[in-house]
Amino acid sequence: MSVCVHRNLPVDITEVFRKFRKGSGVARTVVDTRMAKREQRLKLAPRKEPYWMMLNEGEHLGYYRGKRVAKWVARFRMPGKGVPYQHTTLGEVDDVADADGKIILDFKQAQTVARQWFEDIHRQQGRKLGTYTVSQALDDYLDAFQGKDLDNTRRRIDAIIRPDMGHHEAARLETQAIVDWRNRLAASQARLRTAKGADQNFRETPDTEEARRRRKASANRILTILKAALNLAYRNGKIPSDNAWRRVKPFPKADAPKLRYLTDDEARRLSNACDPSFRPLVQAALLTGARYSELAALEVRDFDYQAHTLWLRETKAGKARAVYLEEEGVKLMENASLGKKHRDLLFPRPDGEKWGPSQQARPLAAACEAAKVEPAGFHDLRRTYGARLALRGVPMAVIAEALGHADERITRRHYAHLSKSYVADTVREAVRGLDIIKNKKSNLYMMDRK
Repeated sequence: MSVCVHRNLPVDITEVFRKFRKGSGVARTVVDTRMAKREQRLKLAPRKEPYWMMLNEGEHLGYYRGKRVAKWVARFRMPGKGVPYQHTTLGEVDDVADADGKIILDFKQAQTVARQWFEDIHRQQGRKLGTYTVSQALDDYLDAFQGKDLDNTRRRIDAIIRPDMGHHEAARLETQAIVDWRNRLAASQARLRTAKGADQNFRETPDTEEARRRRKASANRILTILKAALNLAYRNGKIPSDNAWRRVKPFPKADAPKLRYLTDDEARRLSNACDPSFRPLVQAALLTGARYSELAALEVRDFDYQAHTLWLRETKAGKARAVYLEEEGVKLMENASLGKKHRDLLFPRPDGEKWGPSQQARPLAAACEAAKVEPAGFHDLRRTYGARLALRGVPMAVIAEALGHADERITRRHYAHLSKSYVADTVREAVRGLDIIKNKKSNLYMMDRK
C-alpha cells in the first residue's frame, strides 16, 4: 500500500474539534470494535495492508500495524470505475503513549482529522492533495522503470523502503534520516522468502566480518533504489533539491567481489551429482557463463547449430547478446533441442514449465552436498566460466564480451587476479633464486597421491 503524509493538516486539532461541535455540524463517531480500543488493536496481527473501516462511501479510516510502528491512515476515492484511492498518514496511534492531539491520536481524534482531509478533497473537486512524499516518488519510479528486474525492485520497495521511508515529505527529507535508515538496514538480519500474509522470516547469521560486509552490501543496493527514485523526482521538478540524499554515501568496501569459483574437478563432480532433470541447466551455466534467468528463458529457436551460437534474448542489462559455444556446448544444446518444437523451452522444469525465481536453490544445494563440494550458488557457475577463461590467458575485453558485462572494469574486478600478466611474470622472474626453501618431496608425493 502506498502511504503518504498530508503535511497541510493542522498542527493542533483543537480548531478541528471546535468546527465539528458547532450546531448540527458535530460529526458522528463511527465505532469499529477492532480499532476503537487500544487493547483490541493490540490483538491485531502486524501486516502490510492497514485494517480499514468505512466512514462514508469512498472514505475510509485505516489502522496500520507494522512490526515497529502503528499509524492512523486514511484513503479516499471519488465515485467512478477505475478511479484510484488517494492515501494519507494522519498520525501515530496511542497504542503505547497517550494521545496528545498533535502527533499521537486516539481513535476519535483520528476520525476527526480524517474527515477534515476528506472535506479538503471535496473542496478541491477530488484533486490530489498533500505534499509530494517519498512513497509517491517510489510509485513514479516504478511507473517509469525500464530495467529487467521490475518484480524484484517492486518487492524491495514495498517490503523494505516504503514502510520506513514512504511517509517522509520528499522536499523536507533530511540526510540524517536516510543515514539512520541505511544503518538500520545494515544492522538487521537478512530476510528470507515468506508466504504472503505470514510473519516475515529472517535468516540467522553469525556475527562475523563477512556477514557484516554482506549486510552492508545489501543495504547499499537498497539505498541505490531509493536514491534512483528521488533522483527521478528531482529531474522531473517535483523536488527542489537533491542535497539530502546526495550527501549519503554507500558503505565503503562492502561490495567486495565474491571470488568463489569451482575447479574443473569440482565442476565435473557437481554435474554428475545433479538430478537428471536439473543437470542440463547446470551444465549450460558452466559451458556458457549465462545467468540462471537467461538460461531459464531460452527456447529451441535461440540455438543456432550452424553458427555454434546461443542467443540470449532476456538478459539482466535488457540487451540481447550471443554466446559462442565450443564443441561440448554445441553437443549439450543439440541434446536439449532433440524432439522439441521451435518455441519450446530449451531447459524446462520436470513438469515442462519454466524455471522460476529461486527454484534452482534446493536442487543445487542437494547436488553440492552429494558431490562433497563447498556450497555454491548458481551465480558461482557463471563465475567459474569467467575464471576458466581468465586462467587460460583470455584478454579481459574478450571475457567482458563473453559474459555480457557493460564495463570491462567489472570484469577486471572479478577476474584480473586470475589472469596471466606481464607484471606477474616479471615480478616472479625478478625475485626468484634465494634457495632458502627445501621441498619435502616425500610429503608432496603423498599429497599428490591422495
